Amino acid sequence: MVHGSRSFDHFPTPPFGSPPGAPASCQGRHRASTSLVWRSSDGGDPAELVSEFLADNGLGVRNIGRTATQIHPTSAGSICGAALYVSADAGSVMAGGAAAAKTPVPSIPDVYAVVYHHGDHPVQPSGNGRWELGEWEPSWTPQEHAAAVSAVREAIGRGDVYQVNVVGHTSAPYAGDPSAALLRVASLPGARYGGVLAGPGWALATASPETLVEVRDGRVITRPIKGTRPATAVGRRELLASVKERAEHVMIVDLSRNDLSRLPGVGPVEVEELFAVRRWAALWQAESVVSAPVTGELSLAALLRALVPGGSVTGAPKIAALSQIARLEPVGRGVSMAAVGWIGTGHVDLGLTIRTVAVDGSRVHAWAGGGIVWDSDPADEVAEAAAKLAPIKKALSLS
Repeated sequence: MVHGSRSFDHFPTPPFGSPPGAPASCQGRHRASTSLVWRSSDGGDPAELVSEFLADNGLGVRNIGRTATQIHPTSAGSICGAALYVSADAGSVMAGGAAAAKTPVPSIPDVYAVVYHHGDHPVQPSGNGRWELGEWEPSWTPQEHAAAVSAVREAIGRGDVYQVNVVGHTSAPYAGDPSAALLRVASLPGARYGGVLAGPGWALATASPETLVEVRDGRVITRPIKGTRPATAVGRRELLASVKERAEHVMIVDLSRNDLSRLPGVGPVEVEELFAVRRWAALWQAESVVSAPVTGELSLAALLRALVPGGSVTGAPKIAALSQIARLEPVGRGVSMAAVGWIGTGHVDLGLTIRTVAVDGSRVHAWAGGGIVWDSDPADEVAEAAAKLAPIKKALSLS
């Protein structure tokens, strides 16, 4: 039996290390100066509220990306940028989707933004305290997960949707200091957005490989991931040869193209790379690169409204998929399937919070799922979700 808890300082300073997406010039030197907290019960437009907060603190979020990325100033006291986290619930609000089940981690706000300045000296993260993890307790059984997959297939058969991403939740009690465990998650191989973000009484750690949206060097980019196999030679061949995985992937690429095309101030959308195989931990995953040039005024608020929540973790059409998610998932997505990353002095880089965990004062929470299409096999989908969780659970279980 695991007993005990851990509370966190107000700002994400060491021992937690760097926030997700923080540039090299800021890592180990960032000092938090001010923060914004928003919950869905607060009302208002979260996209506009966070944009106003960041603009008031010196970040050019009203018109992003018309020129090449600016060089980050490195002198002590100069602004480095801001960490930004947007929950799945906040994303659904911005997209106009249905309200989903309640989050299992209510201590974590729906929007959290922290502005950082450079400090005088680098500080190395630490975290070597006692750590004990209890047994995982899933919020639904494999049979219930499989039944949700079958329900999506029925909805597809009725013509309600073309694809829905179905996500399950699990949690475990812990005792001691979670810092080192969270850093292990953030350091998993292939974690493009590896990092930790914390607030009062909570923290999240992500090993996400997926770009939700990046604005850099005059282009806006998204890199949807869809399609998974074990990272073996056989697994790679199976992924490349799978008609089902490719069709599912192309459907989400089309949704990503549509999301970018809705943005004001961008030119023609193009697919730079289609169905490229990348490695994350012990899995192969298929990734595409979709982009468009920034030709006019483009704001952070517009980016958030168009792209959060991401198509690869909702489905197509997006609003209809969100309705199915609200109907079928018994536990809210919380920090998962959301957005976290960095708002720089001349760029935006937000990852999609797949492969992400959260801790509150007593439990660790994790989520995993996959996209469901007409020819999805329920047992295979349950196994795929377990395969995605396995590296996360292993990183957390080490002491």
